[in-house]
Amino acid sequence: MSSATSPEVLRYAAFTPACTPASAASAAAGNPAGVVLDASDLDDAAMQAVAAEVGYSETAFVTGGDDDRRHVRVRYFSPLAEVPFCGHATVAAAVALAERAGTGAFVFDTPVGPIPVSTDAAPDGTVRAALTSVPTRSRPAGPEELGAALAALGWAADDLDPALPPHVAFGGNEHLVLAAATRERLAGLSYDFDGLADTMRRYGWTTLQLVWRESADVFHVRGPFPVGGVVEDPATGAAAAAFGGYLRALGLVDRPATLTLRQGEDMGRPSELLVDVDPADPRIRVTGRARQIGGAR
Repeated sequence: MSSATSPEVLRYAAFTPACTPASAASAAAGNPAGVVLDASDLDDAAMQAVAAEVGYSETAFVTGGDDDRRHVRVRYFSPLAEVPFCGHATVAAAVALAERAGTGAFVFDTPVGPIPVSTDAAPDGTVRAALTSVPTRSRPAGPEELGAALAALGWAADDLDPALPPHVAFGGNEHLVLAAATRERLAGLSYDFDGLADTMRRYGWTTLQLVWRESADVFHVRGPFPVGGVVEDPATGAAAAAFGGYLRALGLVDRPATLTLRQGEDMGRPSELLVDVDPADPRIRVTGRARQIGGAR
């Protein structure tokens, strides 16, 4: 295959909630990702062109690997640029590989390092994938960073939950974490697309992780992604890993726990991400289902 040849692109929805895959409830669920299982002959420009044509927030490209497809090299592109790591495209690619090679363990060699991924069959007939992130870290957001983000979002300081302070968290990419004081503030997201994109480029953030805490282990999430040319992501696995690391860094998880992140509800694409946090481990495990949508191109 040459870089001028159109590769086969699979389309998967990742982090779909637990429901029957053919049901109406699941038809518009999860975060779509493109998956190219054979990108070994594609150069950077060709991968970027494919991602732009697909138009999803990210497309994963398997650029090589061992013969049994259990240890593979993977790169990720948004419609506008390469992204070092993408959680939902990792889940999508792992499920695509598992459906062809069988469920079990995989390792993805990514630009941020090796990402172990385990897969298994869920009771509803879908395949689940659980990725283990690189070590996470988190730091308080600086006043200038916070002020610029709030201005672009149209939020005020008193819109924030003081119990969950603003941080810049890393789980493969950097994400600004802002906790809304109310569910209504989170639901009312309407922001300056170009202004927020400029702010994110200035500070090196891949997405914003906007959250509202329903309970100790359930959070509602929104993920603006203007730097990728997308208004909002319905499910963001890398940001979920960063958020788990954020909670661990703040000492808000003091024993191994599984958190549920509900994302995409306000944009009509409900998604569910399960986040395992162990205070003794800087890595975070993020689990979700994926299913193929449409045919290959």
